[in-house]
Amino acid sequence: MTVIIDGKAIGTTILDELKAEVQKNVAEHADYVVPGLAVVLVGDRKDSATYVRMKKKACEQLGYRTVSVNLPVDISYDALIHEITALNNDPTVHGILVQLPLPRHLDEETVLNHIVPAKDVDGLHPMNVAALSVRSKLPYVVACTPAGCIELLDRHGIEIEGKRAVVVGRSRIVGIPVAHLLLDRNATVTVCHSKSVNLEGIVREADILIAACGRAEMVQGSWIKPGAAVIDVGINSVDDATKKAGYRLVGDVHYASAKEVAGAITPVPGGVGPMTIAMLMKNTLICAHRSQPHLFQK
Repeated sequence: MTVIIDGKAIGTTILDELKAEVQKNVAEHADYVVPGLAVVLVGDRKDSATYVRMKKKACEQLGYRTVSVNLPVDISYDALIHEITALNNDPTVHGILVQLPLPRHLDEETVLNHIVPAKDVDGLHPMNVAALSVRSKLPYVVACTPAGCIELLDRHGIEIEGKRAVVVGRSRIVGIPVAHLLLDRNATVTVCHSKSVNLEGIVREADILIAACGRAEMVQGSWIKPGAAVIDVGINSVDDATKKAGYRLVGDVHYASAKEVAGAITPVPGGVGPMTIAMLMKNTLICAHRSQPHLFQK
């Protein structure tokens, strides 16, 4: 019988663990500084504001300190960089998150690269990406969604070492970092993309499939190796007149057919999505502890 991987339940468990860790540290160390997350919001996009509220709510539940930096949509590049520099220099801020997308006149990559790597809780700074790719022994931060994918596999006892893993999608946010994480766990990894030949045949060889291509229900159940673990990162809206909103959310995998074949599979929604915020909170805690080596030296 196929195991449905409940990302919402696992994410809640992780948040409970983080809350307990913070409470323990507060009780044991008088000079402990609780994790601090700064969220920078430029403009007034409703979807971005919603995501920011979700992140702040998670922080409040865990006892984290939050810093809200709300900036006008027409802010200049120099003014935005000034705000980020101030957060870089604030010792009570351990993580900095710039909510995307930014207005068109601001180059997202340049802005994100100005966050110091030690506070880059999204794990997207080139220094953190490079450290992951070379398996650095120095501290670095792993991108939230790829880390969440690995966490889902681990918490369901799905073995990674020695397995054939296929990643569909090569984005710098999910595909490439999750491929490096799987390599680090001694999987044999193939990364597929829009130019890959015989995509269906490659996917059918996977013991572990990570679908992150951004195409609604592209991966069919007939592509799945019986018993494979399927982690569906995609979230796409498709028209559905039966729904009040006029659409429904689906992943990059055709769920109904895939769950008849897979050994374990994440649903959409409720699979990878909740893990992203959970891992953001975990990254913030990790960064906070690294900034207090007198308490957390290993």
